[in-house]
Amino acid sequence: MSVSDTPAQAEQRNHVIVFDTTMRDGEQSPGASMSLEEKLELAKILEEMRVDVIEAGFPIASNGDFEAVRQISEIVTESTVCGLARAGMADIDRCAEAVKRAKRGRIHTFISTSPVHMKWKLQMEPDEVLEMVTKSVAHARNLCGDVEWSAEDATRTERDFLLRCVEAAIKAGASTINLPDTVGYSYPSEYAEIFRDVIENVPGADKVIFSTHCHNDLGLAVANSLAGVQGGARQIECAVNGIGERAGNAALEEIVMALKVRGDKLPYDTVVETQHITRVSRYVSAITGFPVQFNKAIVGKNAFAHESGIHQDGMLKNAETYEIMKPEDVGQIESNLVMGKHSGRHAFREKLKALGYELGQNALNEAFQRFKDLADKKKHVFDDDIVALVDDALASGADRIQVRNLRVIAGTEGPQEAFITVTVEGEEKSGNATGDGPVDAVFNAIQTVFPHDAILRLFQVHAVTEGTDAQAQVSVRLEEDGRIATGQAADTDTLTASAKAYVNALNNLMARKEKSAPTARVASGF
Repeated sequence: MSVSDTPAQAEQRNHVIVFDTTMRDGEQSPGASMSLEEKLELAKILEEMRVDVIEAGFPIASNGDFEAVRQISEIVTESTVCGLARAGMADIDRCAEAVKRAKRGRIHTFISTSPVHMKWKLQMEPDEVLEMVTKSVAHARNLCGDVEWSAEDATRTERDFLLRCVEAAIKAGASTINLPDTVGYSYPSEYAEIFRDVIENVPGADKVIFSTHCHNDLGLAVANSLAGVQGGARQIECAVNGIGERAGNAALEEIVMALKVRGDKLPYDTVVETQHITRVSRYVSAITGFPVQFNKAIVGKNAFAHESGIHQDGMLKNAETYEIMKPEDVGQIESNLVMGKHSGRHAFREKLKALGYELGQNALNEAFQRFKDLADKKKHVFDDDIVALVDDALASGADRIQVRNLRVIAGTEGPQEAFITVTVEGEEKSGNATGDGPVDAVFNAIQTVFPHDAILRLFQVHAVTEGTDAQAQVSVRLEEDGRIATGQAADTDTLTASAKAYVNALNNLMARKEKSAPTARVASGF
């Protein structure tokens, strides 16, 4: 099955098109901003995975989004590159400009169709919305041969009006129709019925691909997406690690593996190469600063871990007793303790490959040195330690502010005091401050050397591995003027990790501020 199949061919073969929206809807998660370089790298990984459609951004939202879609359109040759646009002509024109160099480009335009959205958000009458559907899709079709149309808040739209809108979009030239569960309100059987109803009752429905786009407000995004396929949809819109607005989107890794493992009940196929799943999950977590929960399906740290004696006994006798898929199928590996301070560069490179990392020579040299430094501090270096140190380097490699030195005075007698040295665009600055506890002192010291108005919204610490010498992985979330950014760092010293995570969040916040333009607060809504 080729990713270049036409919609009709894909439907006939029961191929489910995997539409990744990590860079568009996923980036709308508060604090999940990605740089242009990070998006370009993510696009390469997604194409290597053979994801069918990559929604690279919302071109009208900002110059940064436009540039990301434009450059991804130039480097991706196999997957379809998609940009999002509201129903306005300016949005569509901007999107068409961004994807015009794509080998396979798509304009994805949308408008709200539910009564509550039309009344309060659009302040438009149904007939006006219907007219906009025709005008926007027709205009997009004149600029691009592949047009997708979405009925925002479709699951709360009156059925007769939804049928009329879908018919208008098909007549105007849309080749893909998306019926999103924008607010995560639907239930699987209900969602499947919507697709059956629309497909059976709209003229021309047999000539287009129908798509799901489900949010996870009730924890039903994956279940609803799969139900939509059973109802006739042949495209699923999803995001790596399930990131997205509010509670997130349907998780790409869960969708793909559910279709692969349960082919008996879901006789549909994708062309996604699942061995890259762990790699892309870790990369998205590193660049967004959103840690993957330990018990997350498919990609969580505990997804293939067994502690119960009964389970371990069963696993030793036959892995199928407690595992319904092989770890290697999703890019996980079984070994956990094989690296130490005597390990060489070649072994380290092979370990990185096994963990899903392909680093250039300079990045490899830096990562190897960090590994050696860590091995001198720790008795045992686990796979998770290596993942943490590489992700930390990826997250902070291009930071304008970097921590150079930190010394903290702590104990039962306060106030605690921190002395810090950082570089700001190459210029070294030092300062010190006291605080209510060592972490507060560290953050106050950073404030003295780099004054800012950001407010701390989240401070979270967890141990990467077991033992008193385990690396601490710290997540920090900052907010300033409505912008939210998250930072992550890992170190065997919790306070050092805290300082680096805070500085990483500041760097991400600055990047988000610079990316913002007068139109940058535009959000798609679904």
